[in-house]
Amino acid sequence: MNKNYYVAIMAGGIGSRFWPMSRQNFPKQFLDILNVGQTLIQSTYKRFLAFIPKENIYVITSAEYVKIVKKQLPDLAEENILGEPSRKNTAPCIAYISFKLQQKDPDASLIVAPSDHLILNEKDFNKVCLEALNFVNKHNALITLGIKPSSPNTGYGYIQHDSQSVSDNVYKVKTFTEKPNTELARTFIASGDFLWNAGIFVWRVKNVLKAFEKYLPEIFDVFVAEKDKFNTTQESKALEHIYPLCTNISIDFGVMEKANNVYVIPSSFGWSDLGTWNSAYENLNKDKHQNAVAGNHVVPIDTNTCMIHAPNNKLVVLQGLDDFIVVDTSDVLLVCKKEKEQDIKEYVTKIKRTKGEHFL
Repeated sequence: MNKNYYVAIMAGGIGSRFWPMSRQNFPKQFLDILNVGQTLIQSTYKRFLAFIPKENIYVITSAEYVKIVKKQLPDLAEENILGEPSRKNTAPCIAYISFKLQQKDPDASLIVAPSDHLILNEKDFNKVCLEALNFVNKHNALITLGIKPSSPNTGYGYIQHDSQSVSDNVYKVKTFTEKPNTELARTFIASGDFLWNAGIFVWRVKNVLKAFEKYLPEIFDVFVAEKDKFNTTQESKALEHIYPLCTNISIDFGVMEKANNVYVIPSSFGWSDLGTWNSAYENLNKDKHQNAVAGNHVVPIDTNTCMIHAPNNKLVVLQGLDDFIVVDTSDVLLVCKKEKEQDIKEYVTKIKRTKGEHFL
């Protein structure tokens, strides 16, 4: 294991598309969505332990979730769990870990990954990550991992790359496209040079900081002013000063779409971002009527191709449903057509407006 290799696991999101299981005070990264015996963040941490030293794995989360992370990852040193004072999207989060590591290890290379993704083929994932680390250590490059698409999915961003590789399996990125409509997604897939954007990044810390300086100087400057306080007792006080001054912006929009040294590795390692109930449905075992059922006492009658999630101690009887998401918790029941799953975020907003935050 290389002592200059680090991982930052981003775990600050609220996972509103997985409501009502995912709640503001206990979001989806801390849940066992697929009933596999470990939560999503536990699976992510374990995956990186295979090839990154434990002391080099960091979790960046919202300050309110630090205690949950400590409980779910008791093996991780307390100083490796970083709490952000407010949610400002991925760019400030990445600036924070990058400045912190730069102070600690100027030769650091970093993998940045979300805490809530599913990866079925961990051996291939590890191999791709090490290929990426090897490439960024030889070139001034910002790498993103791209997933070879299996369908014209409209829930993912897309990355277009050059047809010729610059090295084994590494390609220069041409364009990024946010979630396209179905017709455009079909065109992308037919062209053969588009990949799904997995939101997993690899780079030398010093090179991503150069990119911040060039493309997000307003974030770079507020961190630079406080950088000497990182890895000291003054760090949390510095963050309280920095975060209100940071723009709320993603690393994709702020840096990756602007920089000219961005590369992609086309990958196939059984990836899903588990962003929605449909993605959970795709990854759960089905009964003979193609229902994906999580819950010990669910009885589907004349019910087909449904995603059903219920407490293990509750009897749930469903009759005559086709293509529905049914999620039952102690205080909320959601019944929603599968085709409307992207609207769950809007339902949450409406509930906040009409019922307050009690059910969120």
